[in-house]
Amino acid sequence: MAKWLDNAVFYEIYPQSFKDTNSDGIGDFGGIREKLDYIKELGCNAVWMNPCFESPFGDAGYDVSDYYKTAPRYGTNDELKELMDEIHDRGMHILLDLVPGHTSVSHQWFLESMKAERNAYTDRYVWTDSIWEEPEGPGSLRGISDRDGSCLVSFFSHQPALNYGYYRPEKPWQQAMDAPGPRAAVEELKNIMRFWLNVGCDGFRVDMAHSLVKGDKDGTGTILLWQEIRAFLDEEFPEAVMVSEWGEPDKALAGGFHMDFLLHFGPSHYNDLFRCEEPYFSGRGKGDVSEFVRTYQENYKKTEGKGLICIPSGNHDMARLARGIHGDELKVAFAFLLSMPGAPFIYYGDEIGMRYVEGLTSVEGGYDRTGSRSPMQWDGSLNAGFSLAGREKLYVPLDPSADRPTVEGQAADPDSLYHEVKDLIALRQAHPALGNRGGIEFIYAEKDAYPFAYVRSAEGEKILVILNPSHEPASLACEYSLEKALKTFGGEAAAGDGRVTVPGGFYGFYRA
Repeated sequence: MAKWLDNAVFYEIYPQSFKDTNSDGIGDFGGIREKLDYIKELGCNAVWMNPCFESPFGDAGYDVSDYYKTAPRYGTNDELKELMDEIHDRGMHILLDLVPGHTSVSHQWFLESMKAERNAYTDRYVWTDSIWEEPEGPGSLRGISDRDGSCLVSFFSHQPALNYGYYRPEKPWQQAMDAPGPRAAVEELKNIMRFWLNVGCDGFRVDMAHSLVKGDKDGTGTILLWQEIRAFLDEEFPEAVMVSEWGEPDKALAGGFHMDFLLHFGPSHYNDLFRCEEPYFSGRGKGDVSEFVRTYQENYKKTEGKGLICIPSGNHDMARLARGIHGDELKVAFAFLLSMPGAPFIYYGDEIGMRYVEGLTSVEGGYDRTGSRSPMQWDGSLNAGFSLAGREKLYVPLDPSADRPTVEGQAADPDSLYHEVKDLIALRQAHPALGNRGGIEFIYAEKDAYPFAYVRSAEGEKILVILNPSHEPASLACEYSLEKALKTFGGEAAAGDGRVTVPGGFYGFYRA
């Protein structure tokens, strides 16, 4: 496995909204190149870039129309290669966002598959035999061409599902995983990965990685498919990294992924921390961390102690971190995010506390996600330094608040969230125990209670982390000494009689 992943801290770039250099109101590769030094100075040494391939942008690029060509709005294939080269020149790495489960309806493969006459793409997608039969799933396309049948979609009605087969076919139109159509889809997936790895990317974040094989309730067939992909990579590109959007780390790691995302939906209780009526990291002190810890420990055990579970600050699919927690609460939240196992992922702008922009009309399939995709706020100049285009041309409207945070403003303030995040990343990188592969033992995570405490360990080093997001002081029974503080925020802890009491709005890192 690529050694660099052991200490990777990722910065997620939504390219449309990061930095515009040609004044069309949409971010581009040139803008990302311009800001690479900013990302490196923050402490991030890896980039995950959301889809940048040709697309009609019905779903912000997650509806690909050509996997081998970049979207002209961002630049050319050559310009993407230049971006990759500049990332590597800085000792950094880049993952491209790969969408293997579906395409756009405008993809040439799909246009061919709609034809009544059999051709090389007839079985590239999941079709029933009759227009009157709809496949099980989120929906289907039908009555759109002369072909008799209904085509399964992955989510939006313009995202036809690619055909990787059914684990246990039960109907005549359901093809086995080893049928010619599914096999062609797998080989094309390898070709796409081969192409971009040869261009210069370091691997892929894989969208909806769990969804490829249909009728696969336990994920067995999908695991087998990804194991084949991993074997291909090991033979041709052994350093290539794969990070999955799966939400079940034991299955993702079994499939050959290096790390798995903890999803904001499903059974992870991730939303209990930041995005619910009473988030645990709110100063109101009414949240509960216990169910998150319980499910995390279950997943951690299933990964045989590898613990490679990525917990993002946010992403393009969920509300901004600063929508539910604010001010110093964000600093305590980042102390958690940057001290857990697995690679941290920071969504662009979260490091300065960018807000969710309320009440926006949907842009490119964003719907309620659109408010998390507003332009990066660089400074106090026109359009917050994002673009020199007229305001009406901006991809998504800016946060209209007069006090919107900017990189320029926070860099000038030594007490800002930006500096706190930068210091926490530096602390993580300085201590193996806080690293991606270090172990974790939870020592206080009681139901409806504060504080939250755990011990990270690696290479003979142990570090105690205590977090108290609540505004009120809190205490716990603790056998560890607090004499060797590595970093604290919000005051000082007091120890005595086997207990530790910490102030409200506090975090502390101690050599245990």
